[in-house]
Amino acid sequence: MTYEQIATMIESMGLPYAYHAFPNNGAPELPYIVFNYPSRDDFGADNFNYVHIENVDIELYTENKDFALESSIESVLEQNGLFYSKSVMYLQTEYMYEILYEVQTVIK
Repeated sequence: MTYEQIATMIESMGLPYAYHAFPNNGAPELPYIVFNYPSRDDFGADNFNYVHIENVDIELYTENKDFALESSIESVLEQNGLFYSKSVMYLQTEYMYEILYEVQTVIK
């Protein structure tokens, strides 16, 4: 995938989204998505990065647990051929759920 394809995939999920964070006091109503690239795990040999493997975090924020919405997000990931790990956390101080999808993809 390319970075543009990742952004297009996020956009196709049909929710407001931002890279890394919304501006101060600029977050939309729930639900929304925040995504970022926290690190890379490149494959290399002979002092050369042969394959660029980007870690992508896709964070879905919702007021209530929404199984249908999560299923929709997961369908988009699967349609794009991405394997993901999923974790769920309730943010008590924010009164919302964070559903984190961790993905790795080869960047072209």
